[in-house]
Amino acid sequence: MLDGIPEPVLVALVGFVGGGLLGLAARLGRFCTLGAIEDYLYQGSDTRLRMWVLAIGFAGLMAFMLVLAGALDPNRTVYHLAPFSPLAHILGGLLFGYGMALAGNCGFGALARVGGGDLRSFVIVLVMGVSAYVMLSGPLAFLRVAFIDATAIGTNARGYAEILSGVSGLPLAICGLLLSALVAAVALGSRAFLAERAAMLWAAVVALAIALGWAGTSYLATQGFGAIAVESHTFTAPLGETMLYFMTSSGGGLSFGVGSVAGVWVGAFCGSLIKGHFRWEACEDPRELRRQFFGAVLMGFGAVLAMGCTIGQGISAFSVMALGAPLTFAAIFAGAALGLRQLIEGFARI
Repeated sequence: MLDGIPEPVLVALVGFVGGGLLGLAARLGRFCTLGAIEDYLYQGSDTRLRMWVLAIGFAGLMAFMLVLAGALDPNRTVYHLAPFSPLAHILGGLLFGYGMALAGNCGFGALARVGGGDLRSFVIVLVMGVSAYVMLSGPLAFLRVAFIDATAIGTNARGYAEILSGVSGLPLAICGLLLSALVAAVALGSRAFLAERAAMLWAAVVALAIALGWAGTSYLATQGFGAIAVESHTFTAPLGETMLYFMTSSGGGLSFGVGSVAGVWVGAFCGSLIKGHFRWEACEDPRELRRQFFGAVLMGFGAVLAMGCTIGQGISAFSVMALGAPLTFAAIFAGAALGLRQLIEGFARI
């Protein structure tokens, strides 16, 4: 039945399905990185932060089950193929986290808010997509490449599961499953969180979206005839890809990223209708718009430098235990904490 469907359409459909699940999780499950950090730092609640960590653990368990079944090779993912530069992950993560606080959303969160009618977030999406391409293949690309080349560290192992496998002698998939189970156990190490069944359910939905991305692109990459990248969801460069596609499909055709972005928008739109939260919103304060614009620029630059955003590095890369994932995750948290404190208290009190 699928033989007559072009591979770009198939890979976009894979992205669309997973993106739809992520969009629903954002609107119905309140799955949001900045919200999780803000709750933890200023509301005394770690529920959404544990929800995020649990999504990482579940996604890792699903990903390494695919590895165990021979349906996924982590070494074919972009996170294992790219040079490993700890400084790039840390600096990029700090820029992204700080920009996320200024903008009030990450790229994924802004996209989900667009699905609820928030035109302010639409500006964030556009600016972030353009900024990402400026750093990825535009005027600043040579600086990014030079920085990563100068700071890259040569290492044979490209993931923590691979390192553990080399030390213990256990198969890679088993090591990945053990590490992912440990991450999930950390998230579940709270009686209060164990009572939050809805939070755990939506964490599982997010993890399923990530695993579907790995499974679908891996299958098409190995069974198809085109050059399909093995990837899962991230929301930085795909924002720019989607803009290119809608402006001129010849400038950038259908891809997993385009399908993923469209899926999040549709899922978030449906979720906002289900909750009765859809309403048009616009920015009435020029200072707020300026802050959001600047934050979106920083997020675009930072995510490309770190090779991922809160979803790309924070969950997708983490699910295959890539070396840069925890560095980027910690840096995003630190950058967001600094930005939130500036907004709430001002630098004078820091």
